[in-house]
Amino acid sequence: MEASKAETALPENRPTRSEQEFQDLLRRLELALDASRIGVWEHSIATSEILWDAQMHRLYETGETCREVPAWLWSNAIHPDDREQAEYDFDQAIATRGAYNSQFRIVLPSGEIRHLRSRAHFYVDAEGLPSFIGAEWDVTADVLLNAELAGQKMVAEARALALEESNARIEHVADHDYLTGLPNRRLLDKRLAELPADRSITTLGVLHLDLDQFKQINDSHGHAAGDAVLRAAALRITAAIPANGMVARVGGDEFVIVLVNFSDLAELKLITDDLQRRLRKKIRFGQEMLQSGASIGVSWSGDRRARNLLAESDLALYQAKKLGRNRVEFFTRQLQEDLRAKRRLAEELKLGLERGEIVPYYQVQLDARTREVIGFEALARWKHPEKGVLAPGIFLKIADEHGLAAEIDAAILKNVLEDRLFWLLQGFAVPRIAVNISASRLADPTLLGKLRKLDIPPDVIVFELVETIFLDDSDEKLLDHIGDIKQMGIDIEIDDFGSGHASLIGLVKLRPKRLKIDRQLIAEVVSSAEQRRVVGSIVEIAKALDVEVIAEGIETEAHAVVLAQLGCDGLQGYAFGYPAPAAETARLFSPMANGIEKRKAAVGGTAR
Repeated sequence: MEASKAETALPENRPTRSEQEFQDLLRRLELALDASRIGVWEHSIATSEILWDAQMHRLYETGETCREVPAWLWSNAIHPDDREQAEYDFDQAIATRGAYNSQFRIVLPSGEIRHLRSRAHFYVDAEGLPSFIGAEWDVTADVLLNAELAGQKMVAEARALALEESNARIEHVADHDYLTGLPNRRLLDKRLAELPADRSITTLGVLHLDLDQFKQINDSHGHAAGDAVLRAAALRITAAIPANGMVARVGGDEFVIVLVNFSDLAELKLITDDLQRRLRKKIRFGQEMLQSGASIGVSWSGDRRARNLLAESDLALYQAKKLGRNRVEFFTRQLQEDLRAKRRLAEELKLGLERGEIVPYYQVQLDARTREVIGFEALARWKHPEKGVLAPGIFLKIADEHGLAAEIDAAILKNVLEDRLFWLLQGFAVPRIAVNISASRLADPTLLGKLRKLDIPPDVIVFELVETIFLDDSDEKLLDHIGDIKQMGIDIEIDDFGSGHASLIGLVKLRPKRLKIDRQLIAEVVSSAEQRRVVGSIVEIAKALDVEVIAEGIETEAHAVVLAQLGCDGLQGYAFGYPAPAAETARLFSPMANGIEKRKAAVGGTAR
């Protein structure tokens, strides 16, 4: 029994199993702390004793291994900028006997700066003494990473802000006119689309404004002057409208103004009158004073209805410009109906051109002394399928407004050449035929090529130019164009001479074959000595330039006699015959062998 006990007894210094387990646990903890590079420290509040493990020395690179360290070793290692806060954090933990949590920078002996995190808990040891036991680890990598992330975040936020500002600028540019800074058509459309939902609106008005004389300013003074006029107009318009209004530039010299909650039509008229007054004031450009003005079309409603107001104000503006510019026109239903009727007529006219409904009617021209037939003027008529034969006064102005004048000229010339060929094949002697040529056709750069394709014989066709086409016109290209037409054997006549403001210089430049004195100067020539002197002066000037003179609008024999005495070469008017279709005109011709006498007989009864 004794022996058995002796065999089973442990050696005197051999640790027990629980002690061995505890030692293993400590060893594993030391390895874990060493692997994680976490240093452990202990601070006795009662004795101020500070204990560091080996990892703490490595963190601070002290080169020491001693367990106990002085307090200054820690405080001196802390970065001067962080020392006060770090010591304050520890003092607060002591005062509250609570958890300690701090982060600070230390300066290593090499001068390198590292960031450390320090955490500790208060406890009372076995002897009843208060202490803190804590751990510290290097968080430099985390701090630098967070700083980099923060920097990247700032850069990203700055870029996002710059992108937002850039988008705002792009949006502003997309919605505003670059020259005046005003809203453009895009923003105007947005505003008009929003208005119906705005229940605060009681009245709504749209003003469509067009600057008068703007093209002339651009042409005479250059685009810089035009820009100055636009900027000045934008400022003046903005100053004239109420604060709750909106003005937008929607085209070259067009502005649209939206007004809301004005009291009545009278207030709207006051605003438009003020706008015109402001825009009539001259604008200084360098040493020049530029004069403009405005035509304004107005449409308004007593509710939030905005859908048709813009179109209606545009119609009213069209009417204002048509009636002479520098005026205000308000939209009315009658105006809308009139414009619709004109548009329908324009569409019908286009269709009529395609169907060949535009035909020439011929009015005879006689020699003022012998009363022989010397020519015809081909005048446009529209053989409308429902309304019958329409005079040019009904459709020519609409043709000009819709760009159809050149097509009408071309159609008349084509028909005249066909009629002339038919008469020639019948054995008739056909005198010259005058056809009108509009400014738009004369300006067509392809006109000469088109004329050459027609193979027009020399001296059989005359082009009549309205006086205003060439008055004081210094456009050498136009004069060259007319010169080329003359070279093709087509004579040039000036129609309605004396009705405008023709100059001798323009007449000398153009050198027409003949001119036609306007019927307004002919009307009183029998009874008015003054009118006779005026006509006589025109005839003398024409003779001096070797230009023939035709008097048109002759309605009586007395007119014919007086104008022959004044020296006119030719006569044209109702006294000798009304414009007639080709089939009726043929009676004025005779066979080529005996043409003169028979043509005289055909018209002699009316003239004598």
